[in-house]
Amino acid sequence: MDLVVALHSHLPYVLNHGRWPHGSDWICEAAVDTYLPLLEMLGAVEVEGAATPITLGITPILASQLASPTFARELRSFFAQRLTACDAAIADFEASGETKLTPIAEFWRGRLARLERLFDRLDGDMIAAFRSHAEHGRIELISSAATHGFLPLLATDESIRFQLAAGLAEHRRLFGARAAGCWAPECAYRPRGPWAPHPAAPASPLRRGIEEHLGDAGYRYFFTDSHLAQAGKTLGLYREPDFPDGALLPSDDALDLPVARSPYRAYLVAPRARGTGVSTLVRDPISSRRVWSRYQGYPGDGGYLEFHKIRFPGGLKFWKVTGSDADLGDKLRYDPNAARAIARRHGRDYARLMNEIVRHEAAEGSLIAVPFDTELFGHWWFEGVDFLGDFYRELGRTGGPTPTTASAHLDRRPPTAAATLAEGSWGANGDFSKWLNPLTEWTWERLWPAEARFWTACRQSIDRAPDHRILAQAGRELLLAQSSDWQFIISSETAGDYATKRFNEHLDNLDRLTGALETGERDPALETALSTFETTNAVFPEIIPALRTALALTGPIDS
Repeated sequence: MDLVVALHSHLPYVLNHGRWPHGSDWICEAAVDTYLPLLEMLGAVEVEGAATPITLGITPILASQLASPTFARELRSFFAQRLTACDAAIADFEASGETKLTPIAEFWRGRLARLERLFDRLDGDMIAAFRSHAEHGRIELISSAATHGFLPLLATDESIRFQLAAGLAEHRRLFGARAAGCWAPECAYRPRGPWAPHPAAPASPLRRGIEEHLGDAGYRYFFTDSHLAQAGKTLGLYREPDFPDGALLPSDDALDLPVARSPYRAYLVAPRARGTGVSTLVRDPISSRRVWSRYQGYPGDGGYLEFHKIRFPGGLKFWKVTGSDADLGDKLRYDPNAARAIARRHGRDYARLMNEIVRHEAAEGSLIAVPFDTELFGHWWFEGVDFLGDFYRELGRTGGPTPTTASAHLDRRPPTAAATLAEGSWGANGDFSKWLNPLTEWTWERLWPAEARFWTACRQSIDRAPDHRILAQAGRELLLAQSSDWQFIISSETAGDYATKRFNEHLDNLDRLTGALETGERDPALETALSTFETTNAVFPEIIPALRTALALTGPIDS
């Protein structure tokens, strides 16, 4: 039985949009907490001779930022700020008598210095490092829609094709190869059929299914949540505990899933019009919950680093989870060595769980697929990257399922069974409600008409070379406005003002540029505005070919 661990890496475009708390510091934190430690772990485990065939998705908008010289400068400033914070914290602790916290500050200083040296050895180019791991067969790199647009809710097929075409072009530009797999943003899927998600939406009696668009793009496979394949209940992005606190797993009898279809195999997605040849790998609800849930899984262990309690100024963390019912004021001092030992234990336990699934399900299935957000490991769950390394080491020692990449599994065991997927996502409630709800419907009421207006202007301008500079930037602003992150953040009510501002800025820019295409405006004010947009939102250089693909009715993307 094969094991496919898939990590989905994504952040919205934040460069050139401030630093703290939701500008470049956001991506710098992810780099220091997750991306650099992941590269460090891949290198260490490879030297030890163990295999880590992770299927790693890096969204085009994230890859574009990681490859930017602006990001490299911002990360170096971030390292300097955090190292200064370590020194300041040590001085403060010595002055105040809180010397029990000094070793933790020294731990942070050592870790940050080590990761900064790694970044220097990579010459500031993490993209090249991930590409090298892929070229040596240690990981498989997959792609996604350009800016993680919520594909089922986009009003036009042109917008869906544009998201996929621009994403594929950026992936090939940065990684030197086309991607076989696609992470459908938010694991969101809509089958072929009528489309009327909201009274303000431009209803259509028939639209193509998401798998058809993926097939036209040339993708071979995508991931889906178990409930969409009738292979388990949705876990959602966040879920309250449904069994006692401290229990890390349901009992073994929960492995007998009362569902219509096994999650332990890949399926051909049954087309409703014509064959696409696209397969889907189904998220395993049992092993996913062990890692995903802060209540039912490993990240909630009391010995791990507490994410929410932060020392200001400086942004360092000195406390552990302690307990699910512990207030922030009651959090106890963090012990890095004790936490590291817990991660080793959990890595061994996760390998044991995988062996249990093989014992129960090998007769009926050939695959355990466990997809996660990459940022869960290291950023949200600080010890998570260490856990992954320990898990792969344990599998190498004890056997069990065979770790492999998604493409390698499909090569060895091409799916023969077909599945018709239900509409939904891996978000809260398993549907689209995290992105389309009373808090966010205004975003769609503004976006849908802007889409239609842009594509009309695009058809009129695509063959006029003098319009291409304006058209290209208008396309970038449309993609950036379509990011699913804005609705998610607004719905979560955590940084709604920031998401609202960013969404409106991109649509305001789009409106200005679309108007210029419509009217032929070419004055100094437009030139100034266009230059500002190009500098601030400098992404996706190969935008005009992607627009041409989006306007085509059929045909492979990036052929």
